[in-house]
Amino acid sequence: MLLLLLGIIFLHIAALVLLFVSTIVSVWSTGEFGTSDLWQNCSSINCAPASTGEWIQAVQAVMILSIIFSVLALFLFFCQLFTLQKGGRFFLTGAFQILASLFVMSGAIIYTVMSPEWVPPGDSFGYSYILAWVAFPLALISGIIYVVLRKRE
Repeated sequence: MLLLLLGIIFLHIAALVLLFVSTIVSVWSTGEFGTSDLWQNCSSINCAPASTGEWIQAVQAVMILSIIFSVLALFLFFCQLFTLQKGGRFFLTGAFQILASLFVMSGAIIYTVMSPEWVPPGDSFGYSYILAWVAFPLALISGIIYVVLRKRE
């Protein structure tokens, strides 16, 4: 039982770290002349702040919301671990983690569709963008595990 608990916590923390890195690091797209992310466009010479377009602000918002919901889910898991009655399920924790996964998926989809307006032609998606897509199934799987998981003595 302890190994299962540690595995679930490790999966959750791994998804949370991937969410942090994908949101903060500035490599959502990369090319020979620089990188772009949610917050700024950097060329080999200088960095310009992100445009005021609604779509980039929507991506910023849902990525931040995914981090908030994932942190809250981890906190709720520890609270429910000690307060939930025997046989109870971690529905609230699972719901928060599934919402976090849906937020990161929404942000990555919006960025995929709208990035041709923001990113110079010829650039490719960077590793932060890929980490966001990797964090999505990890968060979704951990959310489903929380919903299925029952508290035992």
